[in-house]
Formats: sequence, C-alpha cells, structure tokens
Amino acid sequence: MSQTRHFAAVILAAGKGTRMKSELHKVLHPIAGRSMLHHLMASVDSLSPDHKIVVVGAGREQLEQALGDDARTCLQEPQFGTGHAVQQAQDELSGYSGDVLIMYGDVPFVRAETMGAMLDRLNADDAPAAVVLAFEPEDPLAYGRVIADDDGRISKMVEFKDADESERACHLCNSGLMAAKADDLWALLDRVGNDNAQGEYYLPDIVNIAIGDGRVCAAVTTDDPNEVAGINSRSELAAAEAQWQREQREHWMAEGATLRAPETVFFSYDTELAPDVTIEPNVVFGPGVKVASGATIRAFSHLEGAIVGEGCEVGPYARLRPGAVMEQGSKVGNFVEMKKAVLGEGAKANHLTYLGDATVGAGANIGAGTITCNYDGYFKHKTTIGERAFIGSNSALIAPVTIGADAIVAAGSAVSRDVAPGELRMVRAEQMVKPGWADRFHDTMKKKKAAAKKD
Repeated sequence: MSQTRHFAAVILAAGKGTRMKSELHKVLHPIAGRSMLHHLMASVDSLSPDHKIVVVGAGREQLEQALGDDARTCLQEPQFGTGHAVQQAQDELSGYSGDVLIMYGDVPFVRAETMGAMLDRLNADDAPAAVVLAFEPEDPLAYGRVIADDDGRISKMVEFKDADESERACHLCNSGLMAAKADDLWALLDRVGNDNAQGEYYLPDIVNIAIGDGRVCAAVTTDDPNEVAGINSRSELAAAEAQWQREQREHWMAEGATLRAPETVFFSYDTELAPDVTIEPNVVFGPGVKVASGATIRAFSHLEGAIVGEGCEVGPYARLRPGAVMEQGSKVGNFVEMKKAVLGEGAKANHLTYLGDATVGAGANIGAGTITCNYDGYFKHKTTIGERAFIGSNSALIAPVTIGADAIVAAGSAVSRDVAPGELRMVRAEQMVKPGWADRFHDTMKKKKAAAKKD
C-alpha cells in the first residue's frame, strides 16, 4: 500500500459447504497445515486492520473456537445471499467510517499486496463508490463479467446468464471480492433488491446501483487467477494444496535448497529452510520446522515442530516430533524417533532409537535399539545423557535418570538409577550355561514329534 490505511476486513464464512461432505466447516479444512480461513487472515493481519469481522452461519461454534480472540463474529441466519451476509456486519462496525474490505473464507490465497491495491484504488482521486477485484482466467466459463475501460472504470457488472454475446466475449471476471467506504457500502446495500430466481440479495448489485447514481466504480485486476480461486469441494481442496506445494518447492529451490525429487516433498505453511539444505525424496514437513544451512534430510523422513541445526543429518526413515532439537552436526538415522528431546552437537543416534523427553550431550553415541522410557502411565519423566557418553545397543533408560559424561552403558542394559561420569553400568542377568542341554532337548522333542505322527 502506498500509505497506511484504516480499514475493516469482513470475511464471509456463513455457507454450509455441502459439497465438502464433512462435519468440519469448509473454511477450516487445512492447506499445508493451516486452515483456509487462517491463510486468508494471515494476509489480512499483515496490513494491520482496524477491525476483523467473520460472518458465520452453519458451524458457528467451530469457527468461533478456531478464531478465539482473533476476530469478532456475527451471525447470518437465515442466509439470503452475499449482500445480506455483509449487512450482518453493520452493527459490529457501527460508527466506523473507514474502508471495508470484503473477502470470502473459502478464497484463501488473496495476497496482501492485492488487498492493498484495492484499498489504494478506493482512495484514488476519482473517489470510486466501490472497487471490485477482477481476474482473467484462461476459460471464463460462467463467471460474472466486469465490463470496464482500459483504466479499470466499470460501466457494468453482469451475471453470465444475463450477459449478451458481446458481454460474454469479455474475459474480465468478477472474483466477488470488493472494497467500499463504510458509509457508501451500507447505503448501497439498503437499496439492493432480491428480484431474482433465488430471491437473494447479491453484493455485486451495489456496483450497478452506484453507476446508476453517476458514481465511479473501478476494477483492480490480479495477474494470477489462482489467487482468487474458491474452494468448494475435496477435489478443489486437493488442487489448491497441489498448487501451493508447487509454488513452495520453486520458492525454496530459488532460495538455495536442493530438492532431489521436488514433486515428492511436502511443506507446511511455516517451513523455514536455510540455503544449502538438501532434501531427498518423499520428505514431509509438518508445522513448525526450521532447518539450518548444510543439513541433509534423507528420504522418507517426517518432521514436525522440530529445529535442525547446521550440518545435521536426518534419516532416512526418521521422525522428528514437536520439541525435537538437533544441534550442529548431530545425526539421527533410519527408524529413529525424537520427541521433546535435544541432541547435542555432534551426537549420534544412527538407528532404531526412541529419544523422548531427553537431553543428549555433545558427542554422545546412542546405540541401536536404545529407548528412553519416559512415561509411567501417568507422567512423563526426563532422561539426561552427558557429553561423550556411550549407550550400548538395546538399552532401556528408565526415566527419570541421568547418565554422566563419558559414562558407558553396556549393551542390553536396563538402567533405572543414575550413572556417574566415567562409570560403566552393566545391568544384565547372570548367564547360565548348561553344556549339552540343547542337544538333549532336540532329541527329546524329535522323538515326541515322531510318536505323535504314528498316532
């Protein structure tokens, strides 16, 4: 935006979304780990609105829970069209005279720059009564048309079914998003009628009413039709996810990450990668992951809520859960799981290990099959492993327990008491040796088997 604007955001989310066939409200379905509604609100928030109003209907409780204190809600019940929906926000904005930006909760990817351009145009010298966000799809299908001149001044808004051949030949289409001054908006909405097949009050009608009054109305055109794509079905949700992932893969490669098989890597909305990160095929990032320079994420690994330090190596087939922190040069290998655990600088857990509620010191080595037994059925307990400690394979560390620096836990041990620094701890039952016992056992069992066959 060219300067700071005072505006209110009104987001329409009262629709039932029946095509989703879901108990979850349509706008709460996630894309890249964040709901459609919150994708849109993140863009809105970057412009610091004075007010945020979400118009709700079916599934009101779900939306209010998801929004918390992040926005106010107002109810549209019954639902008589988009114009009627916007009117429900009027009481919440009583006394407000700034700009009003109207958006849709199922159109999640409108950029902040586009919103800003709409508000800038609304405040241009010719003082338009309304600004419409338009787009030019490859196939305009049955979208409503925006008839405008080269400067974006609108002469007519027309629904496809009402358009003549010359109007249908126009490929400038109405996205449904709109901006207007509050006083203009409420006055124009009061004049919208419902003399149509559906008996509903349509928001775009305010443009033709204003033009009839001799007011200017203007269109701002996005250069990316995907920005205004609405999501109404599972198929469209999948298409939006695929488009978002394609764009993120290109983004991170442009930022210096190497993706060995880009089409198989899936990012979250908040993934952060430093330059010179290498990601092998079939890696999935859940929310809250940061990966530092020089790290390698090997194939078939899943990361969520994790921090991976410089030069670390993850996987293949590793799982980092929330609270996992890998410090510089540390390594987890195949079938290793970390949860709320810190792996110190240069420490290694190369295979078949669970580290939960644990701190592992720098240079420590965690042998294959090691488990931190952190849960007693009621509470979680912590395991602390000192620097350069060596944990032998197939060991169980029964928390709460501390293994001192440079200590060694012998393979196959079940450790339930602290191990002092530099100490060897071996917890095994004494081995029993019975020479010839196995031979006698096999002879006896073979004879029994042979006798059973005769019977």
